[in-house]
Amino acid sequence: MNPFVFACIVPHGSEIIETLSGGRPELMARTRASLESLGARMRQAAPEVLVVLTPHGVRLDEAFAVSDCERMEGSVEDGGASVGMQRPVDRVLARRIVQTARADGLPVMGVNFATAKGPLSCLPLDWGAIVPLTFMPEVPVVVITPTRQRSFADQLRFGAALARAVGESGRRAGLIASCDWAHAHREDGPYGYHPAASRLDELVVNALKADDLEALARLDPRFVDDAKPDGIWQALILAGAIPKGWRRTEVLSYEVPTYFGLICAGVTPVSPNA
Repeated sequence: MNPFVFACIVPHGSEIIETLSGGRPELMARTRASLESLGARMRQAAPEVLVVLTPHGVRLDEAFAVSDCERMEGSVEDGGASVGMQRPVDRVLARRIVQTARADGLPVMGVNFATAKGPLSCLPLDWGAIVPLTFMPEVPVVVITPTRQRSFADQLRFGAALARAVGESGRRAGLIASCDWAHAHREDGPYGYHPAASRLDELVVNALKADDLEALARLDPRFVDDAKPDGIWQALILAGAIPKGWRRTEVLSYEVPTYFGLICAGVTPVSPNA
């Protein structure tokens, strides 16, 4: 039985939060509605902890970073407004994840700041976590940042270790892969335009619809670099944690309201052949 009660692949553009939309709530309205739906499904699944995979947390050379602090706190500012958030960390689960991944020969480190425990033991909560968590139940978290200096295959291996750690912990866990997709859709965007952007996003949507996230591990790294997504690594960890045959994936929406692609998908764990 898979240990996760529900999972999702969601984006983290700040304008998804209506307060940060700068008076343009219609800009990412479709994605916002999808996230509200996924948040309702996560609340219904009643997780005790949320494992959040973000590309924008503590980034370590050659190692996966796992939050191991008392709490995480941060804010996101956009459109003349700010949204702040604080969440406690499930340190018991965080340490089990580190131990399990290390036992599999993967490079992983628990990350803390200031003091070993107590109120000063706090790490920044980044926008890649804050935006999706805004729509999710308020429970403790474990925030994980992948390393892009390891192979796509290692992201899948880390996901498998993550699932074992969660299963051994006995926790009811939800899994959130925070993923924006190709960032090269528009010439006036910060990364410019590249035709690989639309091709990559189409491949990702098709892989999700076919329930074949593992196909992303076969993409040419040069093609990925041209399209400039920040979601493949987190999506592959999710694929390793809830393997093909053990999940049912539903794409709720895809849109490109600015220069980067936004995909919302729900991932329901199932028994094989269900």
